[in-house]
Amino acid sequence: MSSIMIVDDTAFTRAMLRNILESLGLEVTVEADSGEDAVHKYGLYRPELVFMDISMPGMNGIRASHKIMDMDKDAKIIICSAVVRRDTVIKAIQAGARDFIAKPLQLDRVEWAVRNALG
Repeated sequence: MSSIMIVDDTAFTRAMLRNILESLGLEVTVEADSGEDAVHKYGLYRPELVFMDISMPGMNGIRASHKIMDMDKDAKIIICSAVVRRDTVIKAIQAGARDFIAKPLQLDRVEWAVRNALG
């Protein structure tokens, strides 16, 4: 079973994404509520997949993704954001993200992204 980390500063969004992932039979092993927390917990838990929000106080998701990729070049990160602009998507991919999902989250889109990222 794959280990997954959810990073979002909003508890409601973390809970919603957890419910979607668990309905797909996946296990969320860790959550983080900031970019700093995400980098720290990634180092501790080394999850197989990270769902990362962009807009968070302090270190944003793009910067946190860069730091995680510096730590582990094989990290699998999926960015989830309500900010869906071309430049934002490009920055996410340049930071190492394997995919970009627009909020609000949809079950079928999350499922496709997970299958694509994990093989």
